Amino acid sequence: MAKTVADIMTSRPAAVEADQPVAVAAALMRDNDAGAVIVNDNGRVSGIVTDRDITVRVVAEDKGPDTPVREACTGSVEAVGPDTSIEQAVQLMRSHAVRRLPVIEDGRAIGIVSLGDIAMERDPDSALGDISAAPGDH
Repeated sequence: MAKTVADIMTSRPAAVEADQPVAVAAALMRDNDAGAVIVNDNGRVSGIVTDRDITVRVVAEDKGPDTPVREACTGSVEAVGPDTSIEQAVQLMRSHAVRRLPVIEDGRAIGIVSLGDIAMERDPDSALGDISAAPGDH
């Protein structure tokens, strides 16, 4: 059984620079079948942008696809290191009401761990585990 987030994380997560347009982040989400992209400021993690962030902070506000990612992303995100226990990650997700945690090493994202990753590890037969294991809907 996995013990740390490094055992279950998605390695090399998609990332975008904060000054790039949200269209770039959206294309990365599409191409990587992901609901979130790490946001960097000069190569160092500064936040995370989700498909919901783009919907609520850009589309619903009638902003265009050239809107900089920094205007849509959530900054100062909770993050973990690769040696963080899965239990600690669960507690962080629960206490901060987040579904994803960037995995950071030396200021750079080396992975991302999601609620779905944890569900697959803990109970692959659960509804969330089933949904997380299903292929994307392209």
